[in-house]
Amino acid sequence: MRQIRITDDLQILMSVLPQRIISAVEKANNSDNLLEIVLDLGRLPMARYVDSELILSQEEVGHADIDHVVSRIGEFDADNRAGLERTLHRISAIRNRHGVIVGLTCRVGRAVYGTIEIIQDLVESGKSILLLGKPGIGKTTMLRESARILAESKRVIIVDTSNEIGGDGDVPHPAVGKARRMQVATPSLQHEVMIEAVENHNPEVVIIDEIGRELEAMAARTIAERGVQLVATAHGRTLENLLLNPTLSDLVGGIESVTLSDEEARRRGTQKTVLERRSPPTFDVLVELQERDRLAVHPDVAQAVDTLVRGYPLQPEIRWRDAENEVHIEKAPAPRPTHGLAQGTRRTYSANGESRLTESSVPPSGSKYQRTFEQEAYPAVASEEAGERKPLKKIRIYPYGVARNRLQQAAHRLGVPAIVAKDLNDADIVMTLRAYYRSHQQPITEAEARGIPIFVLRANTVNQMEQSLAEMFNLPEDPSGGNYEEITSQTESAIQAVLNGQRWVDLPPASSSIRRIQHEMARQAQLVSHSYGKDPNRRVRIFRE
Repeated sequence: MRQIRITDDLQILMSVLPQRIISAVEKANNSDNLLEIVLDLGRLPMARYVDSELILSQEEVGHADIDHVVSRIGEFDADNRAGLERTLHRISAIRNRHGVIVGLTCRVGRAVYGTIEIIQDLVESGKSILLLGKPGIGKTTMLRESARILAESKRVIIVDTSNEIGGDGDVPHPAVGKARRMQVATPSLQHEVMIEAVENHNPEVVIIDEIGRELEAMAARTIAERGVQLVATAHGRTLENLLLNPTLSDLVGGIESVTLSDEEARRRGTQKTVLERRSPPTFDVLVELQERDRLAVHPDVAQAVDTLVRGYPLQPEIRWRDAENEVHIEKAPAPRPTHGLAQGTRRTYSANGESRLTESSVPPSGSKYQRTFEQEAYPAVASEEAGERKPLKKIRIYPYGVARNRLQQAAHRLGVPAIVAKDLNDADIVMTLRAYYRSHQQPITEAEARGIPIFVLRANTVNQMEQSLAEMFNLPEDPSGGNYEEITSQTESAIQAVLNGQRWVDLPPASSSIRRIQHEMARQAQLVSHSYGKDPNRRVRIFRE
């Protein structure tokens, strides 16, 4: 357990306030829970605490009070925010239509050392993380501590739009440690500074506070696809809120309406028009800050979005800190299988572009189909006796012009040990796009001179990468040459025929991998299936018990 340590330089913020306000705050004797002080022209001054509000004086705020504060702080930027040199405090202004300041929100900025312990394992994993929560719940405090921890071992750049992460002034606050900070002249230009940080300063991690515009979301995707870890915040409460936000939904992949074929709709048991995730998410992990010491973690954003759009309840990992600062983690239950496929099924592609499914698990012990599955284990993937995958040799791939996060996603989906190399000197293989290969880019020419194999993709898509990875790792193809969609359609039709009263249906001869899928589909339809004949003419018969 780590001790939580808080530094807030509150006396510096107090020094710019009118004396009667200072005296009232000191009399309240609750500065540890003070969030902000509000001064609105013609109203009573108010202090807002974590769980309460307090009127500080019975004398209304006048122009003299506001001028007293404004004269003692820095200049207000285009976003109507100002700060105090070498502190984390923020003063925000409310102006009338003539530009005159008629209200101030003096927000207390605190550096809380140790607050990141609750998600430190995620922050240090190298994955891109999005912190989601309502205003004032502690997102920026956690972001600042993340920057300090990561900067101890990595090159970290903070894109500090309102100087809230690194404090006001040219010298960053000590709370960000060794992290470097880039200030943003105008909030509307934040996306340009984000790109500039990556292009000019070679960071391994980019820290961003409050992604709120579409251009910033696009810039974040660009940064993530260059292999840079992102840690950022956004306003919102849950993943569902973010998906329904048209400006920011791309951060988690976005959603779109897709029309299915009649056969596919029947196979899924859904309507023909369904929602699907539009693209790979920018962020790998989503953290919902429910309370200051309680949060929900979605460790796989892509899977969480897919689960959500298919109508299944989300079951995130819950983490909380108790009164003794002990961190507790309640793991999420295992995800349920989807689309009527067996648990452990994953889609891969053969070298000729035809899709297929391979199984990575067998039915529970005691199942009537256990013997059939074990006998038909895919020989190139599983041991005939133990049903375990043979270990594959790691391959270091240097992606040139290829999206790194998509390559990692493709490797994860195939379950192959592909390592994304950051330098050509460390690579066993180069993966690039057709346009780069034809234009004889310098890294391509150098790779050819060294004799490094080059895999050329037609498009920068996960599917194309999966095809190349399957070829690299020599994943076995379906000996029958069958197309998976066609075979599963035939199986669905056979199942429906038996359910409608036909005694049995024999399916066409298929490889062991396809027969395993056919057996599982029959089992899920609560029907019986057996394999007959000898390879290569071995086939599955489906019938009622």
